[in-house]
Amino acid sequence: MRVAAIQMTSVDDVGANLASAAKWVAQAADQGAELVALPENFAYLRREGAPIPCAQSLDGEIVAALREWARRHRVWLVGGTFHEELRDDARVSNTSVAVAPSGDIVAVYRKIHLFDVDLSAHGGQVYRESDRVAPGTELASFETPFGAVGMSVCYDVRFPELYRALVQRGVRILCVPAAFARETGRDHWEVLLRARAIENQCYVIAPAQCGEHPGGRFTYGRSMIVDPWGLVLARAADRPGPVFAELLAEEQDRIRETLPALRHRRLD
Repeated sequence: MRVAAIQMTSVDDVGANLASAAKWVAQAADQGAELVALPENFAYLRREGAPIPCAQSLDGEIVAALREWARRHRVWLVGGTFHEELRDDARVSNTSVAVAPSGDIVAVYRKIHLFDVDLSAHGGQVYRESDRVAPGTELASFETPFGAVGMSVCYDVRFPELYRALVQRGVRILCVPAAFARETGRDHWEVLLRARAIENQCYVIAPAQCGEHPGGRFTYGRSMIVDPWGLVLARAADRPGPVFAELLAEEQDRIRETLPALRHRRLD
């Protein structure tokens, strides 16, 4: 399967971001991608701590756009994340939606681990995602003809038990859309992605935000696709656009057979 991870520099303008995402999804499909993944907050990225004026339901324009793109280009589409309004909570959910080539929603994942971190000692900002975002509580995955895909978001990548739980469900591909902070990204982004790939013997698709965003917010970028041996198959430059890789089920099977670490686990 040929897959694409799309890197973006999203801003606080839904219309502009949707136009950019539409362009990149079309380009990825034109270049043969069968599964395309967008980054976290692809449709709206604000200054840290600012209000979120564009929260929507799963019936809103953002998810409608994802469904239209998937249907038009006949691709599996992981829609990064958007801010989903919640019925009984003033906060929102940081929600990732997966769409089949038919345009049908096949999975919805609400980010479980929220980014409440003080990076001021490292030259960064204080982040309090939980002030405006409610944590999710459920894992999510979906089946494709190429294997099951497990969903996660950004800060989740630091919690290996989430990915092991997905692998116990039979997942073969892990998706990690992100808006990784520049300060942590320099030292942790690649290490964490490769670790999740190696320990779970899975492909990892990690589309990311990059560059400078409104309010002086910076993200690391370097979107990646990693194979089950931990080798980086594709890495984005410091600009928006897609990167591509071929995922080979037979290569994954070979790795899992010759180094059967998943079967060697001792849970007693």
